[in-house]
Amino acid sequence: MNRIARWLGGAAAIVLAMGMVPANAQTPIKFTLDWVFQGPTSPFLVALDKGYYKAEGLDVTMDPGQGSAGAVQRVATGAYQIGFADVNSTIEYNAKNPGKEVLCVFMAYDYAPFGVYALKKSGIKGPKDLEGKKLGAPVFDASFRLFPAFAKINGISKWEHVNLTPQLREQSLVQGTVDFVSGHYFSSMLDLKARGVKFDDIVAMRYVDFGLDLYANGIVVSSEMAKNEKAVKGFIAATIKGWKDVIADNKVGIAAAKKKDPLVDEALETERLQISLQTNIFTPWVKANGMGDVDPARFAKAVKTVSDAFGLPEAPAPDKVFTNKFLPPQADRMVAK
Repeated sequence: MNRIARWLGGAAAIVLAMGMVPANAQTPIKFTLDWVFQGPTSPFLVALDKGYYKAEGLDVTMDPGQGSAGAVQRVATGAYQIGFADVNSTIEYNAKNPGKEVLCVFMAYDYAPFGVYALKKSGIKGPKDLEGKKLGAPVFDASFRLFPAFAKINGISKWEHVNLTPQLREQSLVQGTVDFVSGHYFSSMLDLKARGVKFDDIVAMRYVDFGLDLYANGIVVSSEMAKNEKAVKGFIAATIKGWKDVIADNKVGIAAAKKKDPLVDEALETERLQISLQTNIFTPWVKANGMGDVDPARFAKAVKTVSDAFGLPEAPAPDKVFTNKFLPPQADRMVAK
């Protein structure tokens, strides 16, 4: 009997040595978000909770982030294989690190949420009224970093920057110590609302509505991860299922976010999710073409615009920033109602 057991053990060792692993073996994936667990990122949590990643052979662990630039760095260094980050941060990183590019493989925000915001009582009505005014923003805020491009397009030649933490940004606007602030639409609008300001009393200037047509967040992968085509395709397919579930029933997404962070304000995150869906995802392009891909000409123009705004020595080639080769068929990516 012992002889048989030893023979079986030896056979198992030979199988493993030959690389024959169990059919249900999972590929470990470390995934980073760009920010904390919120409504707009809940589709990833739903895909995780419902086992969509597992069904694709992926063992995914998911962590919050501290900004898109940090998420890109995490992926670039190999600390994480996949991330959710602003493609504009990816453009900047790739321009500064040729040969070590991080690749965007799925575009989530077809319209960027960037913008600036003022209060109607200030007398500000549009971009021209921002001339010479005080702009309150953290130096790392994407909307702030891209404000020079917005200003150039809209004929604004001078402004004063007041460096503020994210926690003091909207509060400073309400108190009147700054004239306008920059930030993501689905964050600044809701932060102002939380401070007693009605939406009707806010002058919201989304960059996309004033000539600065940029993309924003998407799924990014490391150069090493990009070599694993099956895993990247599986991650995207599973995430799309999560998005479809959340679009069909917002409550599913908010429940997943609250499960991850019990302090999540359900009403606030539901509203944030709905705003992100309506203003960043359900665009004419997505309604016609599905989520995930980009318009090549528009994307190339955006890469050039961002490179100029960031003062980069040279704009990276668009195909060094984004590829659609990992996307499922268009029919599987149709999500807009």
